[in-house]
Amino acid sequence: MNERFFGYARCSTREQCPDRQIIALKEFGVAEKDIVVEMKSGKDFDRPMYQNMVRKIKPGDVLVIDSLDRLGRDRNAVVDEWQRITKDKGADIVVLDMLPLLDTRKKEKDITANFVADIVLQVLCYVCEKERLLNRERAAAGIAAAKERGVIFGRPPMPVHPDFPRLKSMWECGEISENKAAKQLGVSRDTFKRWVGIDTKP
Repeated sequence: MNERFFGYARCSTREQCPDRQIIALKEFGVAEKDIVVEMKSGKDFDRPMYQNMVRKIKPGDVLVIDSLDRLGRDRNAVVDEWQRITKDKGADIVVLDMLPLLDTRKKEKDITANFVADIVLQVLCYVCEKERLLNRERAAAGIAAAKERGVIFGRPPMPVHPDFPRLKSMWECGEISENKAAKQLGVSRDTFKRWVGIDTKP
C-alpha cells in the first residue's frame, strides 16, 4: 500500500502568514490538495480542521509538519498526540526542521533511532512550552509596567449620553426596562449596565 503524505500548516492568528510552511511542505512532496492550513491557537488540539485531517490518516500514511510547534505548544498534549498518530493509528510523522531526528518512517526495527527520537521529542516539547510560558510572563510584566506608567489599553470609554441620568432614574423606579433605556440612548444593553455603575453627575 502506497503511503500518503498529509501536510499540516498552522498559524495562531490571521495576521500571520502560512506561506513559508506551505512551500516547505510542497518541496518535501506533499500534494497541495493534502495540505491543511488552519488559523488556530496551538494551546490544545481542539482544532476542527486538524481533527478532520487526522481522521483521514490511515496506517502507513505520513503527517508532515514544518516544525514541532505547528503541531502544538502544550508539552503533554503534543507527546500524547504523537503517540496517538504513530502508535494508535500506525502512521508516521516527519518534522521538517528536525530531520532526520524527528522522522519515524522505517524505524520500527531501529530501537536506537526510536529512543533518540523520543528523547528529542520530549526535549523539544519542553522547550516549546517553556518559551510559551515565558512569553506569557513577559507580556503580563510589560502590560503591568505600562499601566504603572499610565498607559491605557483597549478602546477609550464611550462618553455618557446627556440623557442618561433621567433614564437611569426611570430605570431605578421600574418605569423603564434596561433594553428600552439602552435603545433610547442608542447604546447596547451592556453599555447601559456599565453606565449604571458609574457615578454620573446630571
